[in-house]
Amino acid sequence: MTDRRGVVAKRAEDLVPGVPYVRGWARAGRSAGTLADQLVVLGLDSDFPGLVADLNVFGDGLVQLGTVRPEAAEVLAKLITAGLHAESRGVTVEPRPTARHETPAA
Repeated sequence: MTDRRGVVAKRAEDLVPGVPYVRGWARAGRSAGTLADQLVVLGLDSDFPGLVADLNVFGDGLVQLGTVRPEAAEVLAKLITAGLHAESRGVTVEPRPTARHETPAA
């Protein structure tokens, strides 16, 4: 059983020829790294020790947040809510550049 995005599909433990695992892994790694960098900026990196890149059997990249304390989940939810509220008011919030990742080419 899988959801429409494949998130609950089985993890890729045994690789199958022809599935683009590297692409999915690379995308998940970039996304997990970007999130990790922002958590460091916010001082929340120690609240998400299980943050890792992964992928499913279809080669789709996944980012696992790991097990977190309820307080960490509440802070993350408040940050998302604040971002959505700012966006709905027309406030543009750009991600902070980080040393670990290059900014995408325009």
